[in-house]
Amino acid sequence: MTTGFKNTLMEILDGSPKHTASRYVEWLITLVVLVNCSAVILDSVPEIHAEFKDFFHELEFWSVMFFTVEYIARVWSLGAKYSRENGGAWKGRFEYMFSAFGLVDFFATMPHYMHMFFPTLDLRILRVLRLLRILKLSKYNTALQDLFHAIHSERQAFGSAVFLLTIATIVSASLMHFAEGHHQPEFFGTIPHSIYWSIVTITSGYGNVEPMTKAGEAIALITGFLGVCMAAIMTGIVASAFSNQVARKKAAFEAQLREVFKDGNMSEEEQETLKRLQAHYRLSDEQVEAMMLRAKNKSSAKD
Repeated sequence: MTTGFKNTLMEILDGSPKHTASRYVEWLITLVVLVNCSAVILDSVPEIHAEFKDFFHELEFWSVMFFTVEYIARVWSLGAKYSRENGGAWKGRFEYMFSAFGLVDFFATMPHYMHMFFPTLDLRILRVLRLLRILKLSKYNTALQDLFHAIHSERQAFGSAVFLLTIATIVSASLMHFAEGHHQPEFFGTIPHSIYWSIVTITSGYGNVEPMTKAGEAIALITGFLGVCMAAIMTGIVASAFSNQVARKKAAFEAQLREVFKDGNMSEEEQETLKRLQAHYRLSDEQVEAMMLRAKNKSSAKD
């Protein structure tokens, strides 16, 4: 009885399409996170804080209770993930607790307890930590996960771009130091000072310091142009990697569809598998229907 409930709770919290409740739990957690983060932002305004501080305090308390119960429920239910032969209950629990999502869930509750035990802590630090709760939403939206996977898959290209960026930064900073160092020693007196200006100029297009020499103006123009080029390179890498990541998901789902339509029938178990994959890959019903039509046509053409 307990094992069955634990397994069901694990599947619901994990967003399994087998359970209707998992969708409602997902929306509830999303709503609580959004309300909580909005309250943290509004609470930083002195006028609003003075008028609604009691409300914000109550909201924070009940939000922490909600996140604490959620965290404990996840840790407890994940004891059903592995059998005793495959590592036992604590293997699944530790796997979650030390995962990226587990750490986010843990730190979502910590600011409140830290303030209880260390009341002298700077409230601004606690606000920042509380705002990290918005990272919980990445569990229910694969866009951020796709971005991380895309960057990881194109890490060599990113490494090359970062190497070029480092060279451009050091060269432009060194030239600016020699061109402007005597005229503006507070900004360009040393190469490390100039590196700060170079990084800001490359990333934003304007380093917030006007050159006083013609050579400095020329270097500033070239540095700004390099920044535009680097932004274009980085954007192209990210766009290509993200597109490839989405294409890989669709290809994996279509491969599974072709496997299903090999015998011409789709069993309930196969339908369940496809639903689970659709939820995992976050594919829309329209996309799935189009892929199913293609898979059926290919299967019919082979027959």
